[in-house]
Amino acid sequence: MLTCIIRYHIDSAKKAQFEQYARNWGQAIPRCGADLVGYYAPHEGSSTLAYGIYNVDSLAAYEAYRVRLAADPLGQENYQFARKERFLLREDRTWLKLVSMPHGDG
Repeated sequence: MLTCIIRYHIDSAKKAQFEQYARNWGQAIPRCGADLVGYYAPHEGSSTLAYGIYNVDSLAAYEAYRVRLAADPLGQENYQFARKERFLLREDRTWLKLVSMPHGDG
C-alpha cells in the first residue's frame, strides 16, 4: 500500500473554489479506484496550504487509476474547473509507505 499526499498552495481568496474541487474529487477518486483518505482545506494558521491524501495498492495500480480518472466525466470537469478558476498555485506529490505496523494495542 502506498499513500499519496498532495500538498497544494492555493489562492487564499479562492478557498471556496478549492473546497468545491475537493468535494468533486471526493466523488470521482473512489469511483476510479483509489482509497481516498480526504481533502483538507486551511482552517487555522496558513491560509494557503491544503492537502489531498489517498492510498493505492502500487504504482501500477496508480497508473491504471490515473487513466480511469482522466476518462471520468467529473474528473475531466474538475481539471477544467481548476484551470479556469486558477485557485491552485502549486501542487506537489509525495509518495509514502506505512512502516510503523503493527501498531500497539492502545
